[in-house]
Amino acid sequence: MTRHFIAIDQLDDNTLSSIYSLATSPFDDETMKGQGVALIFERPSLRTRASSSSAVYELGGYATFFGDEEIGLDRRESAEDVARTISEMYSIAALRIRQHGVFARMREATNERLSLINLLSDASHPTQAIADVLTIADEFAGGDVTALAGLEVAYVGDATNVTRSLAVALLRLGVNVTVAAPEGYQLSVGGAEDPQAVDGPGALRLTDNAHEAVKGADVVYTDAWVSMGFEEETASRRFDLANFQVNVPLMSLAKEHAILMHCLPAHRGDEVTNEVLDSGQSRVWRQVFHRRSAMIGVLRWIKGES
Repeated sequence: MTRHFIAIDQLDDNTLSSIYSLATSPFDDETMKGQGVALIFERPSLRTRASSSSAVYELGGYATFFGDEEIGLDRRESAEDVARTISEMYSIAALRIRQHGVFARMREATNERLSLINLLSDASHPTQAIADVLTIADEFAGGDVTALAGLEVAYVGDATNVTRSLAVALLRLGVNVTVAAPEGYQLSVGGAEDPQAVDGPGALRLTDNAHEAVKGADVVYTDAWVSMGFEEETASRRFDLANFQVNVPLMSLAKEHAILMHCLPAHRGDEVTNEVLDSGQSRVWRQVFHRRSAMIGVLRWIKGES
């Protein structure tokens, strides 16, 4: 059966447990010997492209990059025809795309012959969530993902696709998640990767008060206020989110051992200050390290390892 990694909420707990384990356990550098992965990117990337290509290489395979100017999904060529073409030459495609619905269209067009990995869509960012869970486990549980229950994670700012995938993953591990965002930037109900549809064991809380969210938190997480595609809203977003900047006074409300996380790139001086991002509390570079771990785990799972 063809395996896909498209959203955290599409995978059962046993599958997620396997991926977490495969991400950090010893691996065979011939798992993907002679096999290629098509990397299709509608949006620019640094960490996603670097982690994906290096993970494929370390497992013995090779990666081929296709940028937006070459593919032009639904402009130059339909998503269905792109998938049909790729499936004749590759067994796995990893995509960073604008519209989450493209995954379903590609699966149908290829009759499930092509394994798909979501490297980011407008609805979710599941590889980032895997990396983030591994980072939190390193910090608070000696790497044991199963021992995170009861931790308090506060997400502050614009509740993005990153927020959705991260919250779903953490709630299912028994971590309590508080999302602090102003009206218009808070989590929406429904759609793919919906944290509000998760049935415990962690608790989800939504608030419009950053101070309330961060008080007593073990982890403070933030993301860019102006994500790709929203550049024209820069001025209004900075105004609306001004009270949600992660700075030294805000971090002081968290627990003494609290860490800062950010999926990067960071807009220094907007959602986070240099004093916090470059402080001893910051774990952003450990997150970068685990982006590669996450891809290794996903690829090994797709290849049938357990």
